[in-house]
Amino acid sequence: MIILGTTGSALADVLSTAPFSVRQALDQAHVPLEAVAIWVQPVDAPGPTLAINADVPMNPASVMKLVTAFAGFERLGPTYTWQTRISTSGTIRHGVLQGDLNIVGGGDPVLSYERIWKLLRRLRALGIDTIGGDIVLDASVLKLPHHDPDAFDGRGLRPYNSGPYGLLLHYNTLQLALFPGVDKSASVTVASEPPLAGITIDNRLVTSEATCDVWYRDLEARLEPGPRLVLSGSLPASCGPRNWSAAPLPPEDFGKAMISGLWREIGGKLQGQVRTGTTTGIARTLLTDDSPPLAEVVHDMNKWSSNIIARQLLADLGSTDADRAQDMVAAGAVVAQAQLAAAGIQTVGLVIENGAGLSRSERVRADALGQLLMAAWQRPWMAEFIAALPIAGEDGTARKRLTDSPARGRAHIKTGTINGVRAIAGYVLDHQGRRHVVVMLVNHAEAASSRAAQDALLEWVWAGSN
Repeated sequence: MIILGTTGSALADVLSTAPFSVRQALDQAHVPLEAVAIWVQPVDAPGPTLAINADVPMNPASVMKLVTAFAGFERLGPTYTWQTRISTSGTIRHGVLQGDLNIVGGGDPVLSYERIWKLLRRLRALGIDTIGGDIVLDASVLKLPHHDPDAFDGRGLRPYNSGPYGLLLHYNTLQLALFPGVDKSASVTVASEPPLAGITIDNRLVTSEATCDVWYRDLEARLEPGPRLVLSGSLPASCGPRNWSAAPLPPEDFGKAMISGLWREIGGKLQGQVRTGTTTGIARTLLTDDSPPLAEVVHDMNKWSSNIIARQLLADLGSTDADRAQDMVAAGAVVAQAQLAAAGIQTVGLVIENGAGLSRSERVRADALGQLLMAAWQRPWMAEFIAALPIAGEDGTARKRLTDSPARGRAHIKTGTINGVRAIAGYVLDHQGRRHVVVMLVNHAEAASSRAAQDALLEWVWAGSN
């Protein structure tokens, strides 16, 4: 294998055999060491203390979000924000806007319905009760290829399969609050947000007496003509209230339904229609809304592994490359790779498809991830980068890791899981107060059983790597 970034003397100290506890856990999981890549390096050392298959490109699943986050911080900076504008070329007379109202997207990855609701309420405060023309939704800031939400796993109504969009509203997600009944077979009450005009929810959910383990296992959502979102299955009464979600419409249609529903909900009237289009002519800006800074967006993306935020951020990176403006997803991959290369990070074998890790083709090497984490440690935005990573045993996607271990709370770790892949990468503070970069990628049919081996590696590092 190739070990990068080390001196000749440092190479002599590198271990190329997995610690006993890790090997034992891999054996129990029936995962051969050939299917595993590992990189461990103290942040104050010139090279790794443990490197196994680190030069082999492997599928990282959601750990790929570290690449997207690093490139975003490098290219845009932690304080970068996106702006959404509301404009018109019409005039307001007696509460009526004579003309169209434009909502112009800026590529914001986290434009929630609460923020849009505030903007629309402020329109009402400006004296607009009725819009005489259309509400035009302008998403032209991003030029994107066709996105098929069913392509990855055939579950196109799952929010994690949604694609990027220039005017992405509320993560393209319909939130469903579920309240089980007291008795078996009683109806489950459903409260949905945000309001989507024209969408009927057909609630067929019932309460069950099952134990509350994987509570969402029996829940299904499907879209029928109408459109009608049919919810079926059962929710155990013992689970209590739960939050579920669905992505019933493509982003363009979701935006039209949401804006129409919100404008109606706050008492606004519309004589035209809500439609997509490109703002033309001279329009004056009535209102603007700035997103949270990129540091907060990356925090939301990595703590809970949001695929839609990652996809959107990669496309936003692509929008900064004027030479590749026709496909901003592909352009974003080029920009991300260039940012890594400029930082001295190995890019041989790097394959970026969507920046989220929800991919069968994305690849990265363990040594490249190790170098990325080392580079991030030296950046002025290091604190924001690390704070966005889940804390093992405490929060985010790592909240159930190391819960009964003395290493609990000592690891900031991004996790990644798809069929045949389980991965971790981040930082571990050992019991003597020394911090280490840790990467472990597993690509194997039994990868789902390798969690114990990954936890064993984290504990090995915490104990002092001996």
